[in-house]
Amino acid sequence: MHPPQAQWEMPFFDAHHREMAPQLADWAALQNVDETDDRAACKDWVARLGRDGWLRYCVPAAHGGALPALDSRSLVILRETLAFHSPLADFAFAMQGLGSGAITLGGTPEQQAKYLSAVATGQKIAAFALSEPDAGSDVAAMATRATRSTAGWMLNGTKTWISNGDLADFYVTFAKTDPDAGSRGISAFVVDAPQAGLDSSAHIHVMAPHPLATLRFAECQLGPDTLVGTVNGGFKLAMQTLDIFRASVAAAALGMARRAFAEAVHQARQRRMFGQHLADFQLTQARLGEMSALIDAAALLTYRAAWMRDCSTTQGAGTPAYTAAAASAKLTATENAQRVIDMALQMFGGRGVQVGEKVESLYRDIRSLRIYEGASEVQLLILGKAALR
Repeated sequence: MHPPQAQWEMPFFDAHHREMAPQLADWAALQNVDETDDRAACKDWVARLGRDGWLRYCVPAAHGGALPALDSRSLVILRETLAFHSPLADFAFAMQGLGSGAITLGGTPEQQAKYLSAVATGQKIAAFALSEPDAGSDVAAMATRATRSTAGWMLNGTKTWISNGDLADFYVTFAKTDPDAGSRGISAFVVDAPQAGLDSSAHIHVMAPHPLATLRFAECQLGPDTLVGTVNGGFKLAMQTLDIFRASVAAAALGMARRAFAEAVHQARQRRMFGQHLADFQLTQARLGEMSALIDAAALLTYRAAWMRDCSTTQGAGTPAYTAAAASAKLTATENAQRVIDMALQMFGGRGVQVGEKVESLYRDIRSLRIYEGASEVQLLILGKAALR
């Protein structure tokens, strides 16, 4: 099954996007990765994406990247297309960019040289360690501490829900360096694995399997060269990194919704009931029409947000207008995708809940996107505050 391509002709995209998209779709359709073991599959996807040049879109050209700077529209195309074929492939790709984003934005030349080219080739697997047991949406409440030591820094605390946990070669880790300063007292560090004082063995099992773990730091000694950016500048780095990738989360949801829609259309054309095809019933046609409209609405908001970050001089990265646009995109795309996939599953009847059916796995895959990188409720607060301003 092949994803649609007509959307890339929209004016949000440039010539190089329109050239890349069909090449990526053809490549993704040819991949055959055994995803029975999610950790082994993730390693396989990173190796393939690196070998064939797709991870080059996760880093800038100065360090082996495909483009001069990180380009949100390219990330959108990549994540939408990969998620259409395999949400785990999308996960593997996205974490390379998210896990190395702070180094791209604020790393020293030495850090960038050490990590970014290896990310682009798939030689190093990256991770982004921000969330804690009591600090998810409320980042300022994090309890992990980094204190100065004779060797540089000492890290103590716990991070959880860490994607690529116990799989990554390095973790960009956020910790309090000024415990009384809230979000203004957070710094970022790059922690190589394995590392004395770091225990990443506590795997987390979720309903849509992918590599997750809890990280425990106990007197983990870090050198002075592990600080990413400035002391107490970590919150800004984290938010800037998430800013780049927020529209791409919407794109991943969009890719899953498009796949569910394609599966539903195929089912409607093939399934016979009461002497005719399921597609011949007006209720089926109405349901497909609703799914199509939900997808189109999400797509327009997603592409607009990515375009604003890349191109708009007055509403681009870091502006309140972009923040609201990205929130609208993530909220609408993830919530709409959940509805589309649910409707697709319903169209399959009993088969829809059978393990092994694509719509069944999509039903599990989509659920976490409404939570991570800014839950739907957080996006609603962003939009509400923007309206009141």
